[in-house]
Order: sequence, then C-alpha cells, then structure tokens
Amino acid sequence: MFLGFAWYWWLVIVAVMILSIPFKIRFMKWWSRRRQEQKKDQRRKWGDDE
Repeated sequence: MFLGFAWYWWLVIVAVMILSIPFKIRFMKWWSRRRQEQKKDQRRKWGDDE
C-alpha cells in the first residue's frame, strides 16, 4: 500500500488521468478561442473612439 491505496486504485487513478488528457486539450483550445473572440469584441466596441 502506498499512501493508503491498494495497487489497483493507482491503476484506476492513472487510467483516469490518461483518459482526461484529450478533454483537457480540447478545453484549452476552446478557452483560447473564446478569449480571442472576447478580445475582438472589445476592439470592435471601443475601436471607434481611438
């Protein structure tokens, strides 16, 4: 036992972490696209004043 977990729980934890990587990548791409769209909207909104 390591940190109170049996060996098979460590396999489950590692499997979940490996399976979550594609979802994290997809979320990061979506988040960066969303941030760029927000910046474009701000430029359009305040760009006439400059």
